[in-house]
Amino acid sequence: MAVFVAIAICMTLLTVAVLVHGLRGGSPRVALAVSALVPALVAGMYLLVGTPAALDQQELRAPGSLEEAIVRLEADLARDPRQPDGWLLLGRSYTAMEQPAKALAAIERAKDLVPDDDGLQVEYAQARANLDPQRRFDDTAVAALREVLARSPDHQRARWLLGIAQRQAGDDAGAVATWEPLQDQLDGDVAAALREQIALARDAAGMPASPTHETATDRSHALRVRVRVTGDTAGLARLPPVANVFVFARAAGGPPMPVAAQRHRLTDLPLDIVLDDDDSLMPTQPLSELDSIEVLARISVTGTANRSEGDLESAPVRVALPSDRAIDLEIAISPP
Repeated sequence: MAVFVAIAICMTLLTVAVLVHGLRGGSPRVALAVSALVPALVAGMYLLVGTPAALDQQELRAPGSLEEAIVRLEADLARDPRQPDGWLLLGRSYTAMEQPAKALAAIERAKDLVPDDDGLQVEYAQARANLDPQRRFDDTAVAALREVLARSPDHQRARWLLGIAQRQAGDDAGAVATWEPLQDQLDGDVAAALREQIALARDAAGMPASPTHETATDRSHALRVRVRVTGDTAGLARLPPVANVFVFARAAGGPPMPVAAQRHRLTDLPLDIVLDDDDSLMPTQPLSELDSIEVLARISVTGTANRSEGDLESAPVRVALPSDRAIDLEIAISPP
């Protein structure tokens, strides 16, 4: 910092010397005024539009934690609130800190600064859903997503989230119509997951299976499983953030080790999924080779597949394969 200041002083003095030398012969008073005003103007302009805080070694030090980074970002936005990228970063940081109300407020500031930015509108809709305990999209969030798709019909995330909002509202046919255009834009596992969700939405809406895309029910020994929580459902909020939901299938009368499994977040409840060979844990024993299985669901408080104290588990249901009926699993939560 001392070197920088010394260089700045030298450059200022050199500028004053050149100006005074040129004016000395014409007007001594003007030369004297220049020699006094130029350094003052340089210092004043730097304080006005420069970044003197950047000379502070404390500011140059990298933040030691996310909390410290948030404090610095808040201070920077307080000095200059016209930074949509800064507000968005602050909102995402608050999301990571599981503070959805502050995240929504920050992302809304970013959206208001650039109202025509599709990405910010989608972030705003997601932030509104994150604020809801059931992660439901309200009317304002749905309107924002529809506005984005009206401008940009190929916006994938907006289309995906709008389909989720429609299913939440019971408009399964609307979700199918929203999601189907995405099929030609995606490939691999993402496309397969989308086809599965479309198949579930078609079934819920009483619509026939898509004739142009393979659905989960076309695969051998695919099993539809529904998982719901009963009792004190508010108790979900008391579970640790790392908790996950696991759905297992194991050989009936065989070892307790599962042959197929899926893991989901608590916020995904209630679940409506399909177990098939893609979920098999060992290639040598796919689900399709079994004649009878037991299916159960477990809320793991540690977030791992291993059973631990405090886990919540459904009663196992025995199923003869192949089966075309949906299996209902209930996890009961007792009040505290």
